[in-house]
Amino acid sequence: MKQRLYTVLIGIVSVIILIGCTQAASSKDETEKEVLKMGTSADFKPFEFFDEDGNIVGFDIDLAQLIAQELGYELEIEDMNFDGLIGALQANRVDMVLSGMSATEERAKNVDFSIEYHRSGEMFLMNKDADIQSLEDLKGKIVGVQLGTIQEEGADLLSNEYDFEVKKIDKANVLIQELITGRIDVAYMDKEVAVGYMEEHDLVGFDDPTTASPGMAIAFPKGSELKDQVNEVLQQLIEDDTLQELKEKWELNE
Repeated sequence: MKQRLYTVLIGIVSVIILIGCTQAASSKDETEKEVLKMGTSADFKPFEFFDEDGNIVGFDIDLAQLIAQELGYELEIEDMNFDGLIGALQANRVDMVLSGMSATEERAKNVDFSIEYHRSGEMFLMNKDADIQSLEDLKGKIVGVQLGTIQEEGADLLSNEYDFEVKKIDKANVLIQELITGRIDVAYMDKEVAVGYMEEHDLVGFDDPTTASPGMAIAFPKGSELKDQVNEVLQQLIEDDTLQELKEKWELNE
């Protein structure tokens, strides 16, 4: 009798332990998610920038959070210089890049792109006392651009026709400081970003009449399976107007 009772007790304890382990494993599955590493250059307001508390915020950040949430990932963001983003993808340091990146044919040789999620344009920014109102007025001037951007490519081409010098700088906010302090005459930037700086620093500017930028897209390493998953989420966000709501939140113009 004692032996039988002992056997029953052992069985009950085993079941309790098994249930406890199962619950712990279930709890772990619910709390621990696979990490999705995203690269960005957080100097591109309103797409990605540091707020007053030192957090990276912006349109691209909100979009990335929605994508990660929908796919069941925990989002991890790595800030770096814009001209290092594609290299980070190629080295598999990050899984994707959201950084206001235009999906150019040249970049597509090295990375894969999602469907387009926004289209902007280019703008030339100047101090108010600058006598510059057109491309022809750029002759002999110093035009600053951010390294690795589509504006760098555009400025290199335009400089041959309009006879200006191109100065290349790592960060967009440094580019604006160079403009304000007179070390460059003009800053050539994405239009959405330029408008923000224009209002913040009381600058003036004009749209680049010569180009139509490729749309912005999310970049992935070549052959990444993540691209198709993200495209499905992006398409849904477009169809249910969530993407448009994000654009309105961050005051983006299409």
